[in-house]
Amino acid sequence: MSSILKGAALAVLMGSSAFAAGHSEPLTGDLTIFLDTSNPAPRATMEEMIGRFQEMHPDLNIETTIIDREAYKTQIRNFLTANAPDVATWYAANRMRPYVDAGLFEDVSDLWEEPEIAENLASTKGAMTIDDKQWGVPYTYYQWGVYYREDIFNELGLEEPTTWEEEKANCQAIIDSGRKCYTIGTKFLWTAGGWFDYLNMRTNGFDFHMDLTQGEVEWTDDRVRQTFANWRELIDMGAFIDNHQTYSWQEALPFMVNGEATAYLMGNFAVAPLREAGLGDDQIDFYQFVQINSEVEMSEDAPTDTFHIPANAENKENAREFLRFVVSAENQTIINGGDALGQLPVNAASSVDDDEMLQQGFEMLSSNSPGGVAQFFDRDAPAEMASIAMEGFQEFMVFPDNLDDILGRLEQARQRIY
Repeated sequence: MSSILKGAALAVLMGSSAFAAGHSEPLTGDLTIFLDTSNPAPRATMEEMIGRFQEMHPDLNIETTIIDREAYKTQIRNFLTANAPDVATWYAANRMRPYVDAGLFEDVSDLWEEPEIAENLASTKGAMTIDDKQWGVPYTYYQWGVYYREDIFNELGLEEPTTWEEEKANCQAIIDSGRKCYTIGTKFLWTAGGWFDYLNMRTNGFDFHMDLTQGEVEWTDDRVRQTFANWRELIDMGAFIDNHQTYSWQEALPFMVNGEATAYLMGNFAVAPLREAGLGDDQIDFYQFVQINSEVEMSEDAPTDTFHIPANAENKENAREFLRFVVSAENQTIINGGDALGQLPVNAASSVDDDEMLQQGFEMLSSNSPGGVAQFFDRDAPAEMASIAMEGFQEFMVFPDNLDDILGRLEQARQRIY
């Protein structure tokens, strides 16, 4: 549906010129915005944000079109090609590559050279970069990491690990207590992708991981084999719950809730159902996936939603000003708050919602992930390659002796797909 958002009520008191990250002069003319934020809470958040921008630029004619998210995915190429809006939502990293390669997204590297963005959005720059240029800006993301039963760690006298040896030592103590180290449900494959992401980034580094997802490294490479060798150490210990291939990620939650497993490598969206299942904040905590190879910098999975300027947009300067506003520290604080998106601001100068897990995730992504921010395996790799590879990851977790066959199939797929 479409609506003209003019003179919308402010969600917060506006009056500080510091809120406008860009020009101080009010804009005129038109600005058309296409959004895929069709669910109620994200939709309201975006509409309120656009209302605040409208208040700053009362003579600017803003037209916003909101499209159902699944429909948006099928329509985006058509509307970027013909009758393009001035601003459109999408996703970072490889998910934006088809539109970059087709010349449908505007190069906005100039924005990333501005100090406000260069200094405060550094952790997400890699996710917005293709061919050494930036093609949009992020507006929200969330962390992945290890969520664990703090009360069980305390019972066993365990500390949060920071190294691979400490991780394995903790795991052995957990197994000796009659529990599994990790719950996981690989029925829908992507959770196994999360384990591969972290093990590969910690073993070989962010750049290698990106090269692999882009088809520039053979799957039979010895460095890839080392990633699987590290993974197999946990599998051979019996670290993961049994029959995980029969569970969805939600169906694997009770193992952690009931204390049969002590940790879950997962995105921050798992926190709410853990709390709803009865675990208190004194029972659950979070730590960064441990270092494996001290010679590579720490990098993280943090799926990122984005705004872009279509190459065929008619009002690109107005659009650039809107993107500056979107990523400003004040706006990032508002739209990612607990009453809005409930996720992490992309601006390091923003305030984070008063939630223990979000606070830790923000600190980790802002300060402790110098290696880069990945988007998750099924976003960083092309869809067909991601599907085949994640099938292989799941198979490896169940039948690790099949590794040679699995890597051979993945390498054949790489040669054909890329």
